[in-house]
Amino acid sequence: MSHSGGSQANMDAGKEGLPRKPRSAQPPHVGRWLSLFFLACAAYFILWIPGDPPSCIGALVKCLPILCLVALLRAVRARVVLQGALLSSAVGDACLVWPAAFLYGVAAFTVAHLFYLWAFGLTPLQPGLLLPVVLVFVPYYGLLLPHLLPDMLLPLTAYVLVLAAMLWRGLARGGSAGWGSLLFTLSDALLAWDTFAQPLPYARLAVMATYYSAQVLIALSGFRGPGLKTN
Repeated sequence: MSHSGGSQANMDAGKEGLPRKPRSAQPPHVGRWLSLFFLACAAYFILWIPGDPPSCIGALVKCLPILCLVALLRAVRARVVLQGALLSSAVGDACLVWPAAFLYGVAAFTVAHLFYLWAFGLTPLQPGLLLPVVLVFVPYYGLLLPHLLPDMLLPLTAYVLVLAAMLWRGLARGGSAGWGSLLFTLSDALLAWDTFAQPLPYARLAVMATYYSAQVLIALSGFRGPGLKTN
């Protein structure tokens, strides 16, 4: 009886041009896909794939958390550009399982960051955030340069520039996009130092924990904001 009365009131409000009460809209399947994401992360760390020889199974286990995030964004009909960033990241993850495909992985992650740049947009611009980004990236990359092989200089320099731009736009966007961008940068900094300069204790654990955290935070940022709106 009360349900019928409420519906009638909404109909009358619509006829009179008055605003209707907004319905509470909970995105479908969010909890399910997030649960699968965390389970996939746990499976990766429990199986500890990096200790095994490169294999397709290992690549799948490594990529599975990111694919769960793609499914999450598809379920809530988030912007395709964010899904493209995650799919490119998954390709990069798979390539990095095989050392010989390292540069292909760098290329895939470069594309992923370009997608994130597109998603974050240029509003608000906040050019003042560029200074701290430059003050961090330039000295750090300068420390890595002596350890890089000549054939890696160009692709890695391009990657660093795109990563720095992504961090700038993520910080300008704020919220979980900002935190995700920071964690992504930290993950890459740890990976680069461990790979090219000197081994770090528990490097793989730190790299992948910050990486998965970064990706889920950036994916969740697609649920809000004019630049990252859902359909």
